[in-house]
Amino acid sequence: MTAESVSLAESPSGKDAAYENFPVGSWILPADLRPHIATFYHYARAIDDIADSPKLDPGEKIARLDGFKSAIEGYDTENPAFAKAHAMRRSLNETGTNPQHCIDLIAAFKQDAIKRRYEDWNDLMAYCLLSASPVGRYLVDLHGGSANGYGPSDSLCNALQVINHLQDCQDDYRSLDRVYLPLSWIEAERASVVDLDKAASSAGIRRVLDRALDETETLLLDAVRLPKGLASRRLSIESAAILNIAWSLVDRLRREDPLAGRIQLNKAEYLWCCIRGAVSALV
Repeated sequence: MTAESVSLAESPSGKDAAYENFPVGSWILPADLRPHIATFYHYARAIDDIADSPKLDPGEKIARLDGFKSAIEGYDTENPAFAKAHAMRRSLNETGTNPQHCIDLIAAFKQDAIKRRYEDWNDLMAYCLLSASPVGRYLVDLHGGSANGYGPSDSLCNALQVINHLQDCQDDYRSLDRVYLPLSWIEAERASVVDLDKAASSAGIRRVLDRALDETETLLLDAVRLPKGLASRRLSIESAAILNIAWSLVDRLRREDPLAGRIQLNKAEYLWCCIRGAVSALV
């Protein structure tokens, strides 16, 4: 496989696991499953980058994503341009994991290719059920399931997605003209999406951000059930750590302005969240 063949399908952004807010396949998780989690991450990163590429038009994005879907479903098993999807398909077969989670991600990113606004919170949550929930569902299935089903995992993953949208709200608007903040909320505050291009949040945009954080906290309160319900003790520890990271980011987003600079935890804060999460899962 040549670099040229890969470029026919992928559009690398340069982002990797180090860019993420949350641990990706950390050493806490079972060693035999980490390669499969890495394969899933690389697959998800590749299709996300296609959807977010400012160099590709919507039709080209959808065509490339359809190619990944064909590879996941096994209709194409050879085209090296979709190597990450072939690797994902083999991993799914080896672990007996439902391929629907990978297919749902493609549906979300095809939506990203053509949809740039979300009318209300329910509209945004419908998107998150395709773009975020499948990640948690894949991990739950891979680690033996949960006594509570997918519900708490969906709540956590959707909360994480909204947190990321809030962190990147200015960059998404500037680079892709994409706005995940509900338009009805913005209009109710007599604000405008163009306010996202400013160096600081207007009073109206600040209230929209706080309203999104209120809803995110509701999701996180439901997600508290996740760690104790998981079949895997190791995934329980990981999910508890992620919950702590999410709460800390919500607190930072309450106190700071994402339009003034990307809000994220430093290494010490991140480590402390992981330690607190691990302790809470073990007691």
